[in-house]
Amino acid sequence: MSNKKINNKQITIFEGKKIRRLWDGKKEKWYFSIIDIISVLTEQVDFKKAKSYWTTLKNRLKNEGSQLVTKCDQLKMQSADGKFYKTDVADVETLLRLVQSVPSPKAEPVKLWLARVGYERIEEINDPGKALNRGRDYWQRMGRSQKWIQQRMMGQEIRNKLTDYWKDNEVKEKDEYAILTNIIHREWSDLSVREHKNLKKLKTQNLRDHMSDAELVFTALAELSTRQIAETMESKGLEKNKIPAKKGGRIAKNARKELESKTGKKVVSGGNFLAPKRVKGLR
Repeated sequence: MSNKKINNKQITIFEGKKIRRLWDGKKEKWYFSIIDIISVLTEQVDFKKAKSYWTTLKNRLKNEGSQLVTKCDQLKMQSADGKFYKTDVADVETLLRLVQSVPSPKAEPVKLWLARVGYERIEEINDPGKALNRGRDYWQRMGRSQKWIQQRMMGQEIRNKLTDYWKDNEVKEKDEYAILTNIIHREWSDLSVREHKNLKKLKTQNLRDHMSDAELVFTALAELSTRQIAETMESKGLEKNKIPAKKGGRIAKNARKELESKTGKKVVSGGNFLAPKRVKGLR
């Protein structure tokens, strides 16, 4: 399976537990981390023990002559330390069969959940508006304001148009997208994406999901400007697209500095939407 065809919606939730997943756009299938599913089924929070359980189960299935393990793939997924490692993954059909091999009272709820996740993705392909509505519902449950949600969705649409341009003009997905995104971000904010995440004390969280209204607006302005300049210059490939990336970011930077000079307030902030940590001894 080619990683180039995979779009990330990296995390989904089952009963409060994070399940890593990747979408294969070519095959139109979700691929889920088997170890994460095993962790839920066995109610094992220790990653190493869940991995050990899967290794034992995998060997048992092989010894029994089962072909199920051969249907499992390996893809790079982000770990708790923020790095990407190859991990065993399976599509919904294979996971539903694997679930039968794990004696667990959670088997039936997991099967129903997997079926629902697959169905929702098919719905979103046929009607992209449903994906937007689910995103809006997610942010509402996280306590975001209507104004913030509108800014976030507008910014995502501008981002999508920019990546569509890159895709159609010889920019390679993932690594080269990340390089150009970082150029744009550093130009407008004076921080790299990683530095901005560190400022906000974020690890694996999506930076844009923790931006203020103003940060979202200036990110959108930078990416809108970048696309329009790239279209005018008819930029193709990574190196040629670095020029509009810098120019587009600089337009947003100049606007940011103008606003800051008028308000006396910094646009780039360390604020985030993370739940506050409890202090020991306090309830």
